[in-house]
Amino acid sequence: MKHLLNLITDFLEYLETEKGRSDATLRNYDFYLRRFCKWAKNPAPEKITTDIARKYNLWLNRYSDPKTGQQLCAKTQNYHLIALRSLLKFLAKQNIKSLASEKIELAHQQQVEVSFLDNHDLERLLAAPLKSDADEIIRLRNKAILETLFSTGARVSELTKLTRDQINLKKDKFTIRGKGSKLRAVFLSDCAREAIKNYLNKRTDASDALFVAHDPACAGQARREQKEQNISPRSVQRIVDKYARSAGITKDITPHTLRHSFATDQLSSGADIRTVQAMLGHESITTTQVYAHVTNKKSIKH
Repeated sequence: MKHLLNLITDFLEYLETEKGRSDATLRNYDFYLRRFCKWAKNPAPEKITTDIARKYNLWLNRYSDPKTGQQLCAKTQNYHLIALRSLLKFLAKQNIKSLASEKIELAHQQQVEVSFLDNHDLERLLAAPLKSDADEIIRLRNKAILETLFSTGARVSELTKLTRDQINLKKDKFTIRGKGSKLRAVFLSDCAREAIKNYLNKRTDASDALFVAHDPACAGQARREQKEQNISPRSVQRIVDKYARSAGITKDITPHTLRHSFATDQLSSGADIRTVQAMLGHESITTTQVYAHVTNKKSIKH
């Protein structure tokens, strides 16, 4: 029987080839699981017990970085424990005797605060690009970016990878590739579709990207000839921040705020939580449930 260190390698290969997990996820799981393996002295899987799991949970709670003295927050502790849970689930699928994954209890976390825009602030933000003094192509692009973020609930990393051929403006649905290369369907509102149409009609470049980083210094023939590049996530963050401030919104707004706003808007409009989970691309329903709590609070206030 293999000891844990060898099985961790098998598990990471499984995540890469069968589940299509990202390099970042693989690196994190490798770190978390090797930390457990070192702490537990590379046990055989059948030697992992509820007592070991409890002691490891306690060790994580008491751990402090030797250099900084900083302790692990509850969220980081849970990342370690979730990785261990996933490994134990993998072992069970391989018919390798070990501790049942449900025996791993997560650390208690404070409720996550979700920042979203109310209808009034959202309308002002979405209207802000067309009121700016930027070049017309920039105004149209930024309007389309904001409308698409809110309409689809896409992550900024997903939005910036979109290509023209992914979008059929005669339909209200298209597919995007999210975390772990998973595909999911998202929907365009009439406003988003119109904004994208207006932007693409103004485009003269040859780039396949849906949203490109237009160089204001380029004009006329020079702009038409250049192969424009996808706009970067950082640029989208700056765009959202800029128009939030110009719209008079005082709280910090990021592209993820529009994703939060999309989710709360969907639930407030009667969508069920499983549907919203699918549209957001959440692997766990627990991640989506935070929006249900926010929506319930909104209902109470109104």
